Amino acid sequence: MSVNRSGRREWLIPTGLILLALVPVVAGAIRVADLSTGPVVTPDNARFVHDPLPVVVHAVAASLYCLLGAFQFAPGFRRRHLRWHRAAGRVLVPAGLLTGLSGIWMSLFYPLLPIDGELLIGLRISFGSAMVVCIVLGFVAILRRDITRHRAWMIRGYAIGQGAGTQFLTHLPWMLVSGPPDELPRALLHAAGWLINIAVAEWIIRAGSARRPASTAGG
Repeated sequence: MSVNRSGRREWLIPTGLILLALVPVVAGAIRVADLSTGPVVTPDNARFVHDPLPVVVHAVAASLYCLLGAFQFAPGFRRRHLRWHRAAGRVLVPAGLLTGLSGIWMSLFYPLLPIDGELLIGLRISFGSAMVVCIVLGFVAILRRDITRHRAWMIRGYAIGQGAGTQFLTHLPWMLVSGPPDELPRALLHAAGWLINIAVAEWIIRAGSARRPASTAGG
């Protein structure tokens, strides 16, 4: 009974992460499906219709990264299936890099919507760049067999990648009370989503380091 309960607890975090990703994943799937049918051009979708490849790459890569990456947060499953963990990592690294780089590209080169001010664009570029750096550092760490740093950097990268899910939660109360946010509140609510995820990531990293003896730092 206790083993079954422990096993169920292990899947609480991956399940929560998948649920967190559902809104942006569904939104991305709707966007890709819409673009595939030759939609009527509107001010909201004109940039995507005229240049669909970046947003399609971003939607597919981000969905794969967030959903597949959630299973890496089940430590027992990860330890029992090391071969799967490594194979998944070979998918997650390029998916995460494509997510970050395509997000940066869209921020730099897609026409700016009136509601997306320069502050929000700067935040997207900054956090997208940070995500790419985290994934690269995590990849370099595993090549050096530094499991502790690999884990830490990959958790940070994943936290940034999951920003859209948390941003839905930060926007929801504001929209229920005041309606759609203006330019500055919108940027700050986006920033809050990323910062909440990063704070949780740092707590997970430090909690894991506290449980792990210093002698295991190299794996």
